[in-house]
Amino acid sequence: MSDTTRARPEASGAPTRIEPGGIEAIPDARRHGSPWQLFSTWTSPNLEFATVFVGVIAVVVFGLGFWQAIAAIVLGSALGGLTQGILSTWGPRDGLAQMVLGRSAFGYRGNIVPSALNTVMAGLGWFAVNSVSGAFALSTLTGMPTVLALLIVVVIEVAVAFIGHDLVQVFERYASFILGAIFIIATITIFLHADLSVGAGPEGFSFGGFTLAAGAAFGYAAGWNPYASDYSRYLPRSTKASTIALAAGLGNLVSCVVLMAAGAAAATIAGFDMTNPTTSFTSSMPPAIRDLTLVAITIGAVAANALNIYSGAMSFLAAGVKIPFALRRAIVALGFGIIGFFVAWSALADAGEKYENFLLVIAYWISPWLGVVLVDRFLRRGTQVGVLVTDKARYKNAAGVISFVVALVVSVWLFSNQTFFVGVVPAAAPGVGDLTAIVGFVLAAGLYVVLFRAFKPALGAPETGAEPVVIGVDAADDVA
Repeated sequence: MSDTTRARPEASGAPTRIEPGGIEAIPDARRHGSPWQLFSTWTSPNLEFATVFVGVIAVVVFGLGFWQAIAAIVLGSALGGLTQGILSTWGPRDGLAQMVLGRSAFGYRGNIVPSALNTVMAGLGWFAVNSVSGAFALSTLTGMPTVLALLIVVVIEVAVAFIGHDLVQVFERYASFILGAIFIIATITIFLHADLSVGAGPEGFSFGGFTLAAGAAFGYAAGWNPYASDYSRYLPRSTKASTIALAAGLGNLVSCVVLMAAGAAAATIAGFDMTNPTTSFTSSMPPAIRDLTLVAITIGAVAANALNIYSGAMSFLAAGVKIPFALRRAIVALGFGIIGFFVAWSALADAGEKYENFLLVIAYWISPWLGVVLVDRFLRRGTQVGVLVTDKARYKNAAGVISFVVALVVSVWLFSNQTFFVGVVPAAAPGVGDLTAIVGFVLAAGLYVVLFRAFKPALGAPETGAEPVVIGVDAADDVA
């Protein structure tokens, strides 16, 4: 398909119009956009305090020195950014959302398991985390009650996600300029007051703390992985894959590393208070910069949760739930916003400890999911999966769900290191920290190779470069 698709009137973006439908494939006539928009898409949602806090806990909770924390942050973020770039290239080929594409690895019914997990993690878990950080910032800035600040933040988040893809992309693009400028100034200010020599010697390093910090950074960066193609599926199919991967991967990596490094630096400033981390983060700043940073934290929460609500709704529909309305995606997004408000409200107390646990849990399930879907795509190279993932009646692939569940259970049982559950290995040797994500990925990938060959699921049609063919797709019931 030629690049003239970009010039078609029907293919232009419509940020003020509610996006119709849900998870059906995007036809070529509706494709539009540039791959570099993905840089902003994956930069803006990371320019918020939840990202900063990953760096804080690397020093304060996991006990690393500043430079050791930076090494863990870069490693975890780089792995998450790499997979973000790879997965983003899948959207234009078939015009489908990430969790719908996952059906090739899990089968139509088996895909309910990872889709349901992502629904809970995105639409409720991440939504609560980011709403809480935005509410604390707005409350600190204005002096209003935290619950009222939370309500204001949630209403704005839901409004953006309700309208849909094109407004989300526009919001993220403009937010990236505003947030980028403010956080660069805030980060420079933090580093001017930080003591980067904290833990600089061998005493500042522990293998256990390093694996925990790297796992938390990976959990944060890779937390966007199940959404990746949701925001690239509107791009023309002729868009260069390497450009898509570079834009999405760099957007995720750079924003995570810079903000997490700012958090690690802030944690070295004397008097940092974990009971009120937002105030502590901004306390060393001049009043004008402090207030701008609090505004940025609030806007950043909206930027993150616009994606969480939008993609949470997509995952809900990808699980096979029927919504018999033309605006089914928008309706589901609204429902998640209402439920998410009450979840976030309940998380206002002890948010720091809950967030630490949540980051690692994210890595626990995403790693085996990645192991399965990446290997599945490699084994299916040169084929189209559009026919398979929309064939509700006939397509099955037990290899994926078995590999995923076994790897998840075994890795958590052996290597999990949580306040509420400690696995066999960390219980016997606390110094190993948390290797759950690594073990889960490797085990799931290896199992899937073996079971794929044993079960021999359908491979799909040869890739021809033509518009993807889908079957059993009725826009009225949203592929369900």
